[in-house]
Formats: sequence, structure tokens, C-alpha cells
Amino acid sequence: MGNTELPSHAERMTRTGTETAFEVFAMAKEIEKTGVKVNHFEMGEPDFDTPENIKDAARKALASGFTHYTAAPGILELRQAIAENISNDFDVDIDPEKEVVVMPGAKPGIFMSILATVDPGDEVIMPNPSFPIYESVVNLVKAKPVPIPLKEENDFRLNPEDVRNKITDKTKMLILNSPHNPCGSSLLKNEVEELAELAKENNIWVMSDEIYSKIIYEGKHYSMLSVPGMKERTILVHGFSKTYAMTGWRLGYSVGNPKVIAHMAKLQVNISSCAAAFSQMAGIEALTGPQDTVTNMVMEYEKRRNAIVEALNSIKGISCKKPSGAFYAFPNVTKTGMKSKELMMHLLNKAHVAALHGTAFGEYGEGYMRFSYATSLENIKEGMEKIKVAVEKL
Repeated sequence: MGNTELPSHAERMTRTGTETAFEVFAMAKEIEKTGVKVNHFEMGEPDFDTPENIKDAARKALASGFTHYTAAPGILELRQAIAENISNDFDVDIDPEKEVVVMPGAKPGIFMSILATVDPGDEVIMPNPSFPIYESVVNLVKAKPVPIPLKEENDFRLNPEDVRNKITDKTKMLILNSPHNPCGSSLLKNEVEELAELAKENNIWVMSDEIYSKIIYEGKHYSMLSVPGMKERTILVHGFSKTYAMTGWRLGYSVGNPKVIAHMAKLQVNISSCAAAFSQMAGIEALTGPQDTVTNMVMEYEKRRNAIVEALNSIKGISCKKPSGAFYAFPNVTKTGMKSKELMMHLLNKAHVAALHGTAFGEYGEGYMRFSYATSLENIKEGMEKIKVAVEKL
């Protein structure tokens, strides 16, 4: 009789993280099965529907037979639309054939850019708190994450001097995210330029996650690609999920250094072959069609931002700075007397409000929570009232 013991799993899986948002969402759904209403603020997903012109383009594409493989880097017409869009927005010339790769979502851009450039033992500087997949992939490739604390007194923006102090001869990459998840902060032009100079001086790759670049309320978005001499050492990660409410379409792209883009296309052949053809055709319409739905969506987010920040600041023990971009509020909850995760569970189980503890985004997120306001004003009002009752009873 054979051995009934199963083989062990791969050691690398012990180094691979996850997104807490999906775990909290699952817990909230279990509560809802009991008939209790939960107010959701945990998922970073637009509550708007994908615009009709984009859905119409997908329907037309399906009817026209766009149901097969495409070239691994993506349909050329979409890459051309991306190159033109990036060129216009960021004032930089982009070659659609060599400097653009289309992928099934922006997350593959994070994964593939790190896989294509970072070796075991390399150091990768990144903000903390930040999107947890950055650190997860860096750990996966056996590199070393080097966290830079984002400080409330600096409006949660990455300080170039803090980055300078962490650079060593092992530093291979700097990860940026602006506008930022979970803090809602946006880098200033001089900060982007200072970080670019550090990258040039120290021969460092920059992975710049700019998925929220169209969702900005104050000031202007500054891209690392806009800095002269940075296109050669930058990998821009972007996509359609946030700007066009296309999370389920799984469509993203990366732009930058031709050799890295070629490596990422090779990785795509190994992982997913290509993004879905009909999604790519919808992406062409998203970029080249009317943009009024994006403008209206951002205006609505701004109303929601103002409402949730005002409500959070009215709750005893909670204070919240006004985010300049994305759709997340990141309030300071230290004066409630509870740790972030403890408070998250208290709000979920007692107030039936789902949000995320700050440490889901890194150790320096302790003392904070993240609330996504990609939800209705009615849900914000009801949820904040429930939190107020639950917190003031502590």
C-alpha cells in the first residue's frame, strides 16, 4: 500500500501574502447570511457601472469574433490608444510597439515588472503602508522589502530624503503609488523630480503604480514618466479598473523601458498568453470615446470624500485628513484606545460596518483604518452613524 501522506507545498507560498479586503468581505458576507445588513467600506471597487459605450464596444467585438488569442503584448490598436493617451497626459513620446504591454489587469503589471527586474537578495524600497501585493511579490522573489513610513504630518506623502537614507548598493527598485492606496495622498511635482534624481544617481528601477491618476481632486497628477530621462528606467503600471469602473473586465497595461516590456510580454506568454480580445476592444473605446462619465464619477467621489471625512472627524477619538486622490479615507483611530485590527473587528461584529485595519497595508498602518468611499452617500451616512454609536460606547 502506498504512502497516504501528501507531498509538501512549495516553500515560496509561505512568503506570499494576500489582500485583506477579500477576507473581510467574506466575513461580512457571512454576517449578512444571518439577515443583518452590513455597510461595506472594505473593497476598493467603483460602485458605478461600466459606461454603456464601453459595454457596446465589447458586444460588437464579441459579435465580430474577437473571442480568440491576440498577440501577447496586446492588440496593436489598443497599444496605440494607450501610447497616445499616456503621451498626451504625461508629455512623453511612447512607442506602442516596443514600450506598451497589455495585461489581464494591473496586478500582473506589478507581478511581472518585479519578476523581470528584481533578483533574490536585491532590496526594493516601498512606502508603508501601501498596497500589500508589492511586498508580497518582493518576498516571493526572495528580495528584501525596505519600508519607508508614510507620516500623517507629511500628509502621507513619500519623503525623498527618507528614501535617500535607505538606498544601499543592493537597492534595485523603488516602488511608487500616487495617488496612493490606502492613504489617498498624491506626490507633488518637486517630490517626483527628487525621487527621479535618486533613481538616476543610484541606477534604480522605478515601478510607478498610477492606477488612480484620473481620480484626483486637488492639484495635478505628476507621473514619473514625465521627468526627462526617466522613461528608460520606469515601469508604469496602469489599467482600466478604477477610471472606467471595469474591475471585472481584467484589463491593465504597463509602459516603459522596451527591454523590460519585452520581458514582461515573455512572462505573459508563460502565465496567461494574453488579455481577453473583447476586453481589449472595449479598452480602445474607453480611451478614445467620450470621457464625460469619468468626469462625472470623479465629481461624485469628491462629494463622497467630503461627506465621509466630515463624518469621521465628528466621531470622538477619530480624526481624518482630507485625501487628495483615489477613493480612500485613512483616519487616525489611536484615540479610540483600540488597536487597528481590534477596532476593525469591533465595528464589523458590533456596528456591522466593514472596513480595513491599517496594518493590512503594513506595520506603519497601525493606528489607522481604511474606508473606501466608492459607495453611495446614503451608505456613507448610515455607516458613519453606526460607527459613531459603536465607538462612543467604548
